[in-house]
Amino acid sequence: MALRAIIYKAELQIADMDRHYYADHALTIARHPSETDERMMARVLAYALYARDGIAFTKGLFEVDEPEVWVKSLAGEIDLWIDLGQPDDARIRRACGRAGQVVVLCYSSSCDVWWKQIASKLTRFTNLTVLQLSAETSQALAALAERGMRLQCMVQDGEIWINTDKESVPVKLISLQAAR
Repeated sequence: MALRAIIYKAELQIADMDRHYYADHALTIARHPSETDERMMARVLAYALYARDGIAFTKGLFEVDEPEVWVKSLAGEIDLWIDLGQPDDARIRRACGRAGQVVVLCYSSSCDVWWKQIASKLTRFTNLTVLQLSAETSQALAALAERGMRLQCMVQDGEIWINTDKESVPVKLISLQAAR
């Protein structure tokens, strides 16, 4: 018998003063049986940082040809493709060809090794942003995971905070490659 996704609900309030984006989102998050809290919360973080009209979680691990989060235009074109972890360079190349903007959010302690192996293969992509989330931060975000969550994401002057009623986690992202 196949294992089923675990459903999480999140009320996400976003106050992004850098982008002038303020909104409340009611999220239903299907966590794949093989997905960790750390990965799921990295998805929520990516959603919060790039939230805008049309943003949505995809089937993710259930569908290998889709990113974790995307924004599609009304015409069905992919405006934004967000992948997590350490995708191979072929997947990133395909994403850069299919989407207007591509973001890869790497969140494990082995990011440095992965990036050293593929960085030179990706420098030509002007629509690619690669961000690294420290292992300590991703583990602190994982500790916030609950089946019913109330989260606030605040962004001001490049500083990011994820808050619950009980805890605050400062989020530091390192830019490995910025879109040009």
